[in-house]
Amino acid sequence: MAKNENQRRILLLLKYLYTQTDERHDVSAADILQFWAEHGIEASRKSVYRKNVCHDIAQLTAYGADILCVKSTQNRYSVASRLFELPELKLLVDAVESSRFITKKKSRELIRKLTSFASAEQAKELHRPVYMDKTVKPVNETICYTVDTIHTAIREHQQIRFQYAVYTPQKEKVLKHDGAWYAFSPYAMMWQRDYYYTVGWSAQHGKIAQFRVDRMVNAELEALPAIEIRNFSAADYTAKIFGMYDDTIQTVTLRCENRLINSVIDRFGTRVATAPDGAEHFLATVEVALSPPFFAWVFTFGGGIQISEPAAALEKMKQMAQWLQ
Repeated sequence: MAKNENQRRILLLLKYLYTQTDERHDVSAADILQFWAEHGIEASRKSVYRKNVCHDIAQLTAYGADILCVKSTQNRYSVASRLFELPELKLLVDAVESSRFITKKKSRELIRKLTSFASAEQAKELHRPVYMDKTVKPVNETICYTVDTIHTAIREHQQIRFQYAVYTPQKEKVLKHDGAWYAFSPYAMMWQRDYYYTVGWSAQHGKIAQFRVDRMVNAELEALPAIEIRNFSAADYTAKIFGMYDDTIQTVTLRCENRLINSVIDRFGTRVATAPDGAEHFLATVEVALSPPFFAWVFTFGGGIQISEPAAALEKMKQMAQWLQ
């Protein structure tokens, strides 16, 4: 019984310190004694239990708990470091709350779990609004399970099957192709425009394709080996497939105003090939899919970025612009 009591006492102490203390909030030995008493651990001789406090703190420290002790007439104790520091938790909470990929319900669940890594006082700082630009949250509550299925398939080199949901002009969610099942060999997961995509070999399309994960329904593993493509690079694919629309890659030279170098690097990375072109412009050579999102990106700069070559790419952009006339 004494052994069980000692174990319970030290576990209660660990919980108390992690929930009630941090680098700005500490507790005294008297506070600990009172906490123990509230949980049925009492003794007539307080001096014995003060010794227990010192002993138990030493035990916790010996097993890796980072507990700070400020010695004085009344020693004070606090947890000095945690698995996640408060600034890290704030970043994670903000990412979860603002993500367009995570549903409102799942966001609340994840934030509640994240706050368990903080003290009670720190948790108050995590419950604050993140102001978003009218971010639309999804309603598909099975997204997390779909992601897990895809990751498992990638790790085990297996195929998956799923149905794909789309919206009608009446905003009704329906299964594409009357609920047909897609056979798919996933190679990687990608994050584009705040959405999750999976890329891999699509049996229906007979080529590498990508699907938005939040639109995948009833995803499940298949007892079939994945169809592998040699030398496939998820990083290269992500960089080249502009906007997830087209998989025909072309080399394009862009003539850009010098002031737009940050925008070009934001889109293509620091390894983009550039060269000066006069005093006020530079040339950027990029590999992209000539898709509507790419042309829309070029249009964004109002002539500050122009397609220099090939001529066919410029002509395609002009044809797309004809609907404005």
